[in-house]
Amino acid sequence: MSNGIKKTGLILIGIITGMMLSLNFSAIAKKDSIEAIHPLPIEELRTFAQVFGRIKSDYVESVEDKKLITEAINGMLVGLDPHSSYLDKDDYKELQIGTQGEFGGLGIQVTMEDGVVKVISPIEDTPAFRAGIKTGDLIVKLDDTVVKGMTLNDAIKLMRGKPNTSIKITIVREGETEPLIFNLVRDIIKIQSVKSKMIEPGYAYIRITQFQEQTGENLAQAIKTLFAENTGSMKGLILDLRNDPGGLLNGAVAVSAAFLPENALVVYTEGRSADAKMKLHANPEYYLRGPDDDYLKGLPSEVKTVPMITLVNGGSASASEIVAGALQDHKRSIVMGSQTFGKGSVQTILPLGNNTAIKLTTARYYTPNGQSIQAQGITPDILDEADSGDEQRLREADLNRHLSNGKKAEKKKATSETEKAALKPVGDKKEKKNKEKKDKDKAPIEFGSAEDLLLTQAMNYFKGITSSPEKKSDKTES
Repeated sequence: MSNGIKKTGLILIGIITGMMLSLNFSAIAKKDSIEAIHPLPIEELRTFAQVFGRIKSDYVESVEDKKLITEAINGMLVGLDPHSSYLDKDDYKELQIGTQGEFGGLGIQVTMEDGVVKVISPIEDTPAFRAGIKTGDLIVKLDDTVVKGMTLNDAIKLMRGKPNTSIKITIVREGETEPLIFNLVRDIIKIQSVKSKMIEPGYAYIRITQFQEQTGENLAQAIKTLFAENTGSMKGLILDLRNDPGGLLNGAVAVSAAFLPENALVVYTEGRSADAKMKLHANPEYYLRGPDDDYLKGLPSEVKTVPMITLVNGGSASASEIVAGALQDHKRSIVMGSQTFGKGSVQTILPLGNNTAIKLTTARYYTPNGQSIQAQGITPDILDEADSGDEQRLREADLNRHLSNGKKAEKKKATSETEKAALKPVGDKKEKKNKEKKDKDKAPIEFGSAEDLLLTQAMNYFKGITSSPEKKSDKTES
């Protein structure tokens, strides 16, 4: 039997060596550089082959070669960071569907933490959001299937499904002594990327829930509509990126370009390969996906100068952090809220053929002024004193194997005590705590509604309704 294992191992080493040499030659052809060659780790490959052979001969049940190789690839990628993964045919298809803004499921942004699925954020207007699923919840069972030991992709597959079908989710929540059970009915998750309205004459509100293929075009239409509806001059615009988990990079560039001067630097990336080093500017070549007409052309000129406040929180991640960072660094908008998620790494989809691919972290994002977003996030100019629960929110730096920051982040200037006091909710601390306790189990407040306290604070800031003697013009500088 040992001879058989040895033979299997030698054959496997030969196959893997051939594959790696092939990949190296492909890399050389692509990069035309001898630096693409790396010595093969023969000892490690031999160990891998021995384990493969032992499983084939001694495991309690017969296992297909395809399954073993696929699981090995999964393990190789999952072990790197929380965002790299292998995409089989179904996963690759789901990824493409997700960026188009419509799929069947529950509406939860999740990650894998210590073998269980952890909720990053529920998506607005979805079954999970309405049921009261919260950030930080640990999903331990899906129907009668225990999540421990599953891959994240497998868990997501179980949660997604045909509309009007039900699923029972068992959750462990901090502060609860017993697991919580939610019976949810799957729905078509139609994510409305851009929502907008006039709060009152002169003040516009735009919310971006996720960056999708049509986000730039939808934003352009919303801006045109809002400025057309407003009868007088536009006095202020609020861009709401709270709980926006990110999405497509070109969408983030488009949103930034709508408010920034032409050719302004939006974001740059740093990675090991030449392809991973990019500088993305506020012009059409960086946000249009083809030879289409520039949908940002013809926007009202005032959109580049109207005073702005951008709202963020711990659920603002990736593309939304890019936008907030660009607007902040160019002093185009005041950023208000709480520290963002800190997802500042670039995932490149690398097709492997046969409709499979790998999602590989290839670079880090940096704001125009050189601040690394990764595991740090964007620090608001004005910290939110209202969202007391946001410091408990899961962030990138809390995830196992998260990528390091890569560059020492600059500390933003703290908000003055006068400004902080002006932004605190009306009422003393005891009254506030009682209100928080009373509201703990209520449905989440809808962003942009009359109950949205941070939105009210942003409007007060625009209008200068504070106890500070500072001039209004000082506070609305954009």
